[in-house]
Amino acid sequence: MSELVGSIKPPKRSPKSLERFFQRKSTIAFLMALPLILVIFGLVAYPAGYAVYLSMLNKGMDHFVGLGNFKFLFGRDTFWMVVRQSVLFAVSAVIFKSIIGFVVAHFVHNIPAKGQRKWRGMLLVPWVIPPAMSTLAWLWLFDPSYSAFNWILAKIGVAAVPWTGDADWARFSVILVNIWVGAPFFMIMYLAALKSVPEQLFEAASIDGANWWQRIWYITLPMMRNIISITILFSLIVTFANFDIVRVLTSGGPLDSTHVFATWAFERGIFSGDIPLGATISLFMVPILGVAAIFILRDINKRGNEA
Repeated sequence: MSELVGSIKPPKRSPKSLERFFQRKSTIAFLMALPLILVIFGLVAYPAGYAVYLSMLNKGMDHFVGLGNFKFLFGRDTFWMVVRQSVLFAVSAVIFKSIIGFVVAHFVHNIPAKGQRKWRGMLLVPWVIPPAMSTLAWLWLFDPSYSAFNWILAKIGVAAVPWTGDADWARFSVILVNIWVGAPFFMIMYLAALKSVPEQLFEAASIDGANWWQRIWYITLPMMRNIISITILFSLIVTFANFDIVRVLTSGGPLDSTHVFATWAFERGIFSGDIPLGATISLFMVPILGVAAIFILRDINKRGNEA
């Protein structure tokens, strides 16, 4: 009986079955996406895995310490201050960018078609300019000795503001610059979503006596809800991992009061020479952003199933 079973061989795949396999749409789609998958693996997956490996080494990178770096960070007050500042920086900036982008998108949407291109071009300038370059201009505006803002305040009899010298004002400054850079992205995304809302819905609501707030609440927001969620998620990830604005404007000061995860990881890993600790700090962004992504994407999928 065993010899009979051993003599049974699985049927060979015929050339026709292989041809059908390669003609399937899913196979073709996978093969076409394979180069991009390999690029993503090389640029994202491998560095992420290497960062996990580095986080388990000591400062000299010659001994395995396991979770020792994580335990060390949990016991430092500076770490928890950076956690609070990163969340405050990302959440407050995204909220204001979303509100400003929504308002400006409605403003541009109501402009006649001939003038919209000009306004869109002008309003996108802060987003198009490299953030590090535009932050240098803001650094001059906040300069303690030659601040243009303080010059204006002096003209109206208001005391000078220590924009980057005081902890609270420094936090306000980096959030303000981030809003200025990122609000145009929200504007252009919301404007594209507004273009897809049928005008007949607004006309029907106006006939039924709905005011502008009711049209926004019952028509615009429900129709734009998925775009709003996706835009907020993308901006939250980018803002939370922001480096250039904080680095150029305040370098994390004064007294580490404006450090976010990216700048503190750079400070500890590069300037202090503790690369494993810097890698450990950077890894803490993953679970926080993962939780935010799960809640936002679950809400999108829930609305999609209800529809």
